[in-house]
Amino acid sequence: MKMEATSRPVAIWLLTGVAMVVIQIALGGITRLTGSGLSITEWNVVTGALPPLTAADWALEFAKYQQTPQFRLLNFDFTLQEFKTIFFWEWFHRFWARLIGMVFMVPFLYFLWTRQFRSSMIRPLLILFLLGALQGAVGWIMVASGLTGDAIYVKPTRLALHFVLALGLLSYTFWFALQLLVPADQRVGLPSVRKRVIFILTLLVVQLAYGAFMAGHKAATAAPTWPDINGQVIPDLLSSANGFLFWIENKIAIHFVHRGLAYILLIAFVLLTLQLHRPHGSRWLQRAAWFPISLVLLQVLLGVLSVLCSTSIVPGQWGLFEWMAQLHQLVAMLLLLSLVLLLYLCSAKASGSTES
Repeated sequence: MKMEATSRPVAIWLLTGVAMVVIQIALGGITRLTGSGLSITEWNVVTGALPPLTAADWALEFAKYQQTPQFRLLNFDFTLQEFKTIFFWEWFHRFWARLIGMVFMVPFLYFLWTRQFRSSMIRPLLILFLLGALQGAVGWIMVASGLTGDAIYVKPTRLALHFVLALGLLSYTFWFALQLLVPADQRVGLPSVRKRVIFILTLLVVQLAYGAFMAGHKAATAAPTWPDINGQVIPDLLSSANGFLFWIENKIAIHFVHRGLAYILLIAFVLLTLQLHRPHGSRWLQRAAWFPISLVLLQVLLGVLSVLCSTSIVPGQWGLFEWMAQLHQLVAMLLLLSLVLLLYLCSAKASGSTES
Protein backbone atom coordinates (compact mmCIF):
# COMPACT_ATOMS: atom_id res chain seq x y z
CA MET A 1 0.00 0.00 0.00
CA LYS A 2 1.39 3.39 -0.96
CA MET A 3 1.25 6.35 1.33
CA GLU A 4 -1.50 8.80 0.44
CA ALA A 5 -0.23 11.93 -1.28
CA THR A 6 -1.79 14.10 1.42
CA SER A 7 -0.01 12.09 4.13
CA ARG A 8 3.48 12.39 2.67
CA PRO A 9 4.09 16.05 3.67
CA VAL A 10 2.74 15.32 7.16
CA ALA A 11 5.04 12.29 7.49
CA ILE A 12 8.06 14.32 6.37
CA TRP A 13 7.10 17.03 8.86
CA LEU A 14 6.90 14.49 11.69
CA LEU A 15 10.24 12.90 10.78
CA THR A 16 11.76 16.39 10.75
CA GLY A 17 10.42 16.75 14.27
CA VAL A 18 12.00 13.42 15.25
CA ALA A 19 15.38 14.56 13.94
CA MET A 20 15.06 17.93 15.71
CA VAL A 21 14.17 16.28 19.04
CA VAL A 22 17.19 13.98 18.70
CA ILE A 23 19.36 17.06 18.19
CA GLN A 24 17.67 18.78 21.13
CA ILE A 25 18.39 15.88 23.46
CA ALA A 26 21.99 15.81 22.20
CA LEU A 27 22.25 19.54 22.93
CA GLY A 28 20.97 18.80 26.42
CA GLY A 29 23.82 16.34 26.81
CA ILE A 30 26.36 18.92 25.67
CA THR A 31 24.83 21.46 28.04
CA ARG A 32 25.21 19.03 30.93
CA LEU A 33 28.74 17.94 30.02
CA THR A 34 29.93 21.55 29.71
CA GLY A 35 28.24 22.57 32.97
CA SER A 36 26.19 25.18 31.13
CA GLY A 37 22.69 24.42 32.38
CA LEU A 38 22.54 27.06 35.10
CA SER A 39 24.14 29.91 33.16
CA ILE A 40 20.76 31.47 32.30
CA THR A 41 18.86 32.20 35.48
CA GLU A 42 15.52 33.26 34.01
CA TRP A 43 12.97 31.78 31.66
CA ASN A 44 11.88 34.50 29.25
CA VAL A 45 9.98 32.74 26.49
CA VAL A 46 9.95 35.71 24.10
CA THR A 47 12.72 38.12 25.12
CA GLY A 48 15.10 35.26 25.87
CA ALA A 49 15.11 34.17 22.22
CA LEU A 50 18.02 36.52 21.49
CA PRO A 51 21.39 36.31 23.27
CA PRO A 52 22.95 39.43 24.84
CA LEU A 53 23.92 41.81 22.04
CA THR A 54 25.88 44.52 23.85
CA ALA A 55 28.59 44.67 26.48
CA ALA A 56 26.03 46.03 28.95
CA ASP A 57 23.69 43.10 28.26
CA TRP A 58 26.53 40.63 28.85
CA ALA A 59 27.52 42.36 32.08
CA LEU A 60 23.90 42.12 33.30
CA GLU A 61 23.62 38.40 32.52
CA PHE A 62 26.96 37.72 34.15
CA ALA A 63 25.88 39.62 37.26
CA LYS A 64 22.77 37.44 37.48
CA TYR A 65 24.88 34.29 37.18
CA GLN A 66 27.22 35.56 39.90
CA GLN A 67 24.29 35.40 42.33
CA THR A 68 23.82 31.66 41.81
CA PRO A 69 25.19 28.99 44.15
CA GLN A 70 27.07 27.44 41.23
CA PHE A 71 29.12 30.59 40.72
CA ARG A 72 29.66 31.30 44.41
CA LEU A 73 30.64 27.73 45.32
CA LEU A 74 32.17 26.34 42.13
CA ASN A 75 32.87 28.82 39.34
CA PHE A 76 33.84 31.83 41.47
CA ASP A 77 36.95 32.41 39.32
CA PHE A 78 35.05 32.53 36.04
CA THR A 79 35.87 35.34 33.63
CA LEU A 80 33.27 36.95 31.39
CA GLN A 81 34.65 35.03 28.41
CA GLU A 82 34.28 31.70 30.21
CA PHE A 83 30.74 32.67 31.14
CA LYS A 84 29.96 33.43 27.49
CA THR A 85 30.98 29.88 26.56
CA ILE A 86 28.60 28.16 28.96
CA PHE A 87 25.90 30.74 28.28
CA PHE A 88 26.02 29.88 24.55
CA TRP A 89 25.22 26.19 25.06
CA GLU A 90 22.29 26.82 27.38
CA TRP A 91 20.98 29.59 25.12
CA PHE A 92 21.33 27.39 22.02
CA HIS A 93 19.55 24.52 23.82
CA ARG A 94 16.63 26.82 24.58
CA PHE A 95 16.74 28.40 21.12
CA TRP A 96 16.48 24.96 19.50
CA ALA A 97 13.48 24.18 21.70
CA ARG A 98 11.82 27.37 20.47
CA LEU A 99 12.68 26.41 16.90
CA ILE A 100 11.04 23.02 17.39
CA GLY A 101 7.94 24.82 18.58
CA MET A 102 7.91 26.96 15.43
CA VAL A 103 8.52 23.97 13.15
CA PHE A 104 5.58 22.29 14.85
CA MET A 105 3.17 25.22 14.92
CA VAL A 106 3.61 26.80 11.46
CA PRO A 107 3.17 23.62 9.37
CA PHE A 108 0.40 22.50 11.75
CA LEU A 109 -1.60 25.64 10.98
CA TYR A 110 -0.85 25.28 7.26
CA PHE A 111 -1.90 21.63 7.12
CA LEU A 112 -4.99 22.45 9.14
CA TRP A 113 -5.90 25.32 6.81
CA THR A 114 -5.37 23.20 3.67
CA ARG A 115 -7.24 20.25 5.22
CA GLN A 116 -4.37 17.80 4.90
CA PHE A 117 -5.11 16.26 8.29
CA ARG A 118 -7.42 13.32 8.58
CA SER A 119 -9.72 13.55 11.58
CA SER A 120 -7.79 10.70 13.24
CA MET A 121 -4.64 12.84 13.24
CA ILE A 122 -5.96 15.72 15.34
CA ARG A 123 -5.88 14.02 18.73
CA PRO A 124 -2.30 12.70 18.41
CA LEU A 125 -1.16 16.15 17.26
CA LEU A 126 -2.74 17.80 20.28
CA ILE A 127 -1.01 15.23 22.50
CA LEU A 128 2.29 16.08 20.80
CA PHE A 129 1.76 19.76 21.52
CA LEU A 130 0.96 19.07 25.18
CA LEU A 131 4.00 16.79 25.55
CA GLY A 132 6.20 19.51 24.10
CA ALA A 133 4.77 22.13 26.47
CA LEU A 134 5.18 19.76 29.43
CA GLN A 135 8.78 19.15 28.46
CA GLY A 136 9.49 22.87 28.47
CA ALA A 137 7.88 23.31 31.88
CA VAL A 138 9.81 20.40 33.39
CA GLY A 139 13.00 21.80 31.87
CA TRP A 140 12.55 25.07 33.73
CA ILE A 141 11.62 23.26 36.98
CA MET A 142 14.84 21.28 36.58
CA VAL A 143 16.94 24.43 36.08
CA ALA A 144 15.25 26.18 39.00
CA SER A 145 16.31 23.30 41.28
CA GLY A 146 19.92 24.37 40.82
CA LEU A 147 19.46 28.07 41.52
CA THR A 148 18.70 28.01 45.23
CA GLY A 149 20.39 27.01 48.48
CA ASP A 150 23.79 25.40 48.06
CA ALA A 151 23.01 23.56 44.82
CA ILE A 152 25.74 23.73 42.20
CA TYR A 153 23.95 21.43 39.73
CA VAL A 154 20.35 20.57 38.94
CA LYS A 155 18.71 17.79 40.93
CA PRO A 156 19.47 14.39 39.31
CA THR A 157 15.87 13.22 39.76
CA ARG A 158 14.58 16.20 37.80
CA LEU A 159 17.25 15.71 35.17
CA ALA A 160 16.10 12.10 34.81
CA LEU A 161 12.46 13.18 34.53
CA HIS A 162 13.37 15.79 31.89
CA PHE A 163 15.34 13.19 29.93
CA VAL A 164 12.70 10.46 30.09
CA LEU A 165 9.92 12.86 29.07
CA ALA A 166 12.04 14.00 26.11
CA LEU A 167 12.42 10.37 25.06
CA GLY A 168 8.67 9.92 25.43
CA LEU A 169 8.08 12.88 23.12
CA LEU A 170 10.61 11.47 20.66
CA SER A 171 9.02 8.00 20.67
CA TYR A 172 5.47 9.32 20.34
CA THR A 173 6.41 11.50 17.35
CA PHE A 174 8.19 8.57 15.70
CA TRP A 175 5.23 6.24 16.28
CA PHE A 176 2.90 8.79 14.71
CA ALA A 177 5.21 9.09 11.68
CA LEU A 178 5.31 5.30 11.32
CA GLN A 179 1.52 5.25 11.06
CA LEU A 180 1.87 7.29 7.88
CA LEU A 181 5.03 5.68 6.52
CA VAL A 182 4.71 1.91 6.97
CA PRO A 183 2.56 0.06 4.43
CA ALA A 184 -0.18 -1.94 6.08
CA ASP A 185 1.04 -5.20 4.53
CA GLN A 186 4.41 -4.78 6.26
CA ARG A 187 2.87 -4.98 9.74
CA VAL A 188 2.33 -8.42 11.22
CA GLY A 189 0.62 -9.78 14.28
CA LEU A 190 3.24 -11.34 16.56
CA PRO A 191 1.84 -11.32 20.11
CA SER A 192 4.80 -13.07 21.75
CA VAL A 193 7.31 -10.76 20.06
CA ARG A 194 5.20 -7.76 20.99
CA LYS A 195 5.18 -8.80 24.66
CA ARG A 196 8.93 -9.32 24.63
CA VAL A 197 9.54 -5.93 23.03
CA ILE A 198 7.28 -4.20 25.58
CA PHE A 199 9.21 -5.91 28.39
CA ILE A 200 12.53 -4.78 26.93
CA LEU A 201 11.21 -1.26 26.39
CA THR A 202 10.18 -1.09 30.03
CA LEU A 203 13.62 -2.20 31.17
CA LEU A 204 15.24 0.23 28.75
CA VAL A 205 13.28 3.18 30.13
CA VAL A 206 14.49 2.32 33.64
CA GLN A 207 18.01 1.94 32.28
CA LEU A 208 17.85 5.33 30.56
CA ALA A 209 16.65 6.91 33.79
CA TYR A 210 19.66 5.41 35.53
CA GLY A 211 21.84 6.80 32.78
CA ALA A 212 20.46 10.21 33.74
CA PHE A 213 21.22 9.47 37.41
CA MET A 214 24.78 8.61 36.38
CA ALA A 215 25.01 11.94 34.57
CA GLY A 216 23.25 13.98 37.24
CA HIS A 217 25.42 12.65 40.06
CA LYS A 218 28.53 12.77 37.85
CA ALA A 219 29.04 9.20 38.96
CA ALA A 220 31.37 7.93 36.24
CA THR A 221 34.52 8.77 38.21
CA ALA A 222 33.20 7.03 41.33
CA ALA A 223 34.05 3.64 39.77
CA PRO A 224 36.24 4.08 36.67
CA THR A 225 36.88 0.34 36.33
CA TRP A 226 35.37 -2.50 34.31
CA PRO A 227 34.16 -5.24 34.50
CA ASP A 228 34.48 -4.88 38.27
CA ILE A 229 33.29 -1.92 40.32
CA ASN A 230 36.42 -0.68 42.05
CA GLY A 231 37.69 -4.24 42.34
CA GLN A 232 34.40 -5.80 43.43
CA VAL A 233 31.63 -7.55 41.52
CA ILE A 234 29.06 -6.72 44.19
CA PRO A 235 30.24 -3.67 46.18
CA ASP A 236 30.28 -4.19 49.94
CA LEU A 237 28.49 -0.94 50.64
CA LEU A 238 25.33 -2.29 49.00
CA SER A 239 24.77 -4.24 52.20
CA SER A 240 24.09 -0.93 53.91
CA ALA A 241 21.29 -0.02 51.49
CA ASN A 242 18.54 1.72 53.39
CA GLY A 243 15.43 2.55 51.38
CA PHE A 244 14.69 3.54 47.81
CA LEU A 245 16.66 6.80 47.87
CA PHE A 246 19.90 4.87 48.37
CA TRP A 247 19.48 3.30 44.93
CA ILE A 248 19.07 6.64 43.14
CA GLU A 249 21.47 8.76 45.19
CA ASN A 250 24.47 6.57 46.04
CA LYS A 251 26.95 6.68 43.16
CA ILE A 252 28.19 3.11 43.59
CA ALA A 253 24.64 1.77 43.84
CA ILE A 254 23.77 3.65 40.63
CA HIS A 255 26.81 2.08 38.93
CA PHE A 256 25.72 -1.38 40.07
CA VAL A 257 22.13 -1.00 38.83
CA HIS A 258 23.12 0.69 35.57
CA ARG A 259 25.67 -2.00 34.71
CA GLY A 260 23.43 -4.84 35.84
CA LEU A 261 20.55 -3.62 33.69
CA ALA A 262 22.94 -3.33 30.74
CA TYR A 263 23.86 -7.01 31.01
CA ILE A 264 20.20 -8.06 31.37
CA LEU A 265 19.23 -5.96 28.37
CA LEU A 266 22.06 -7.38 26.28
CA ILE A 267 20.81 -10.92 26.93
CA ALA A 268 17.22 -9.84 26.23
CA PHE A 269 18.22 -8.31 22.90
CA VAL A 270 20.08 -11.47 21.88
CA LEU A 271 16.99 -13.58 22.65
CA LEU A 272 14.77 -11.13 20.76
CA THR A 273 17.02 -11.28 17.71
CA LEU A 274 16.96 -15.08 17.75
CA GLN A 275 13.17 -15.01 17.98
CA LEU A 276 12.98 -12.71 14.95
CA HIS A 277 15.54 -14.69 12.95
CA ARG A 278 12.94 -16.72 11.07
CA PRO A 279 10.89 -15.02 8.30
CA HIS A 280 7.62 -13.36 9.31
CA GLY A 281 6.39 -12.11 5.98
CA SER A 282 7.54 -8.51 6.37
CA ARG A 283 10.59 -7.06 4.64
CA TRP A 284 10.49 -4.11 7.02
CA LEU A 285 10.53 -6.38 10.06
CA GLN A 286 13.26 -8.58 8.61
CA ARG A 287 15.53 -5.56 8.24
CA ALA A 288 14.50 -3.84 11.46
CA ALA A 289 15.19 -7.00 13.49
CA TRP A 290 18.94 -6.38 13.25
CA PHE A 291 18.93 -2.76 14.37
CA PRO A 292 18.48 -3.31 18.16
CA ILE A 293 21.18 -5.95 18.61
CA SER A 294 23.67 -3.91 16.57
CA LEU A 295 22.92 -0.76 18.54
CA VAL A 296 22.95 -2.42 21.96
CA LEU A 297 26.40 -3.93 21.30
CA LEU A 298 27.68 -0.48 20.33
CA GLN A 299 25.93 1.03 23.35
CA VAL A 300 27.58 -1.38 25.79
CA LEU A 301 30.98 -0.66 24.25
CA LEU A 302 30.46 3.11 24.54
CA GLY A 303 29.29 2.71 28.13
CA VAL A 304 32.43 0.80 29.07
CA LEU A 305 34.66 3.32 27.29
CA SER A 306 32.87 6.21 29.02
CA VAL A 307 33.59 4.73 32.42
CA LEU A 308 37.22 3.91 31.62
CA CYS A 309 37.83 7.36 30.10
CA SER A 310 36.32 9.21 33.06
CA THR A 311 39.74 9.42 34.71
CA SER A 312 40.79 11.81 31.93
CA ILE A 313 38.12 14.43 32.72
CA VAL A 314 39.51 17.95 32.86
CA PRO A 315 37.01 20.56 34.14
CA GLY A 316 36.13 23.07 31.46
CA GLN A 317 37.63 21.03 28.63
CA TRP A 318 35.95 18.77 26.07
CA GLY A 319 37.90 15.53 25.86
CA LEU A 320 37.65 11.81 25.16
CA PHE A 321 35.23 11.15 28.01
CA GLU A 322 32.83 13.83 26.79
CA TRP A 323 32.87 12.36 23.28
CA MET A 324 32.19 8.86 24.60
CA ALA A 325 29.41 10.07 26.91
CA GLN A 326 27.76 12.07 24.13
CA LEU A 327 27.89 9.16 21.69
CA HIS A 328 26.56 6.89 24.46
CA GLN A 329 23.52 9.14 24.78
CA LEU A 330 22.99 9.38 21.02
CA VAL A 331 23.08 5.62 20.51
CA ALA A 332 20.65 5.23 23.43
CA MET A 333 18.13 7.33 21.50
CA LEU A 334 18.61 5.28 18.34
CA LEU A 335 18.26 2.06 20.34
CA LEU A 336 14.98 3.29 21.78
CA LEU A 337 13.68 4.22 18.33
CA SER A 338 14.69 0.82 16.95
CA LEU A 339 12.51 -0.84 19.59
CA VAL A 340 9.62 1.51 18.84
CA LEU A 341 9.93 0.50 15.19
CA LEU A 342 9.90 -3.20 16.08
CA LEU A 343 6.90 -2.75 18.34
CA TYR A 344 4.97 -0.99 15.60
CA LEU A 345 5.84 -3.59 12.96
CA CYS A 346 4.78 -6.56 15.09
CA SER A 347 1.58 -5.02 16.47
CA ALA A 348 -0.82 -5.41 13.54
CA LYS A 349 -4.42 -5.87 14.58
CA ALA A 350 -4.99 -8.96 12.49
CA SER A 351 -7.71 -11.54 12.90
CA GLY A 352 -5.10 -14.19 13.42
CA SER A 353 -1.46 -14.35 14.42
CA THR A 354 1.21 -14.97 11.76
CA GLU A 355 3.49 -16.70 14.27
CA SER A 356 4.42 -20.29 13.51
